[in-house]
Amino acid sequence: ERGVPVIDADKLAREAVLPGTDALAQIVAAFGKDILLGDGSLDRKKLGQIVFADAEKRKALNAIVHPAVSMLTFARSKELRDEGEALVAYEAALIVENGVADAFRPLVVVSAPDDVQIQRMIRRDGITEAEAKARLLAQMPLAEKVAQADYVIENTGSIADVERRTDEVLATLCERLDVDADRYE
Repeated sequence: ERGVPVIDADKLAREAVLPGTDALAQIVAAFGKDILLGDGSLDRKKLGQIVFADAEKRKALNAIVHPAVSMLTFARSKELRDEGEALVAYEAALIVENGVADAFRPLVVVSAPDDVQIQRMIRRDGITEAEAKARLLAQMPLAEKVAQADYVIENTGSIADVERRTDEVLATLCERLDVDADRYE
């Protein structure tokens, strides 16, 4: 909303596994054709049920998807840099877990209590409470991410509260990085 371009790792992960991609072929080889929908696309819900129930299978999937997402991230970052963008937000839930937080500093972590995160996943993804809890448990505890953050945005209050804090962080980042804040109004 403020004009900062966002590279969304979840969107890139979807792009990385489109029909015809090498990553999708590797996933089919590792998990079988049963994880495909009739049109040849990935049945993300079915695959999610598999990998969030089995840490080893989740590691195998990540070993396929993360390198593909990294390549897409670097390509998109270069495009934005070439277009003259001063700031780019990289949105990725696993940035700290994957050990790449320092490559994307300053790191901003958006924080909400577990119960709020679970309810939001249920609404957003149409999954059960048990599935949402399994996904949350598969991630590093939020407190560890917050401990590594340069800035934290608490996402527990009103939308206005979150926007106000986001604007504060953006203004601070612009000042810290010597970027004209007026371009992000």
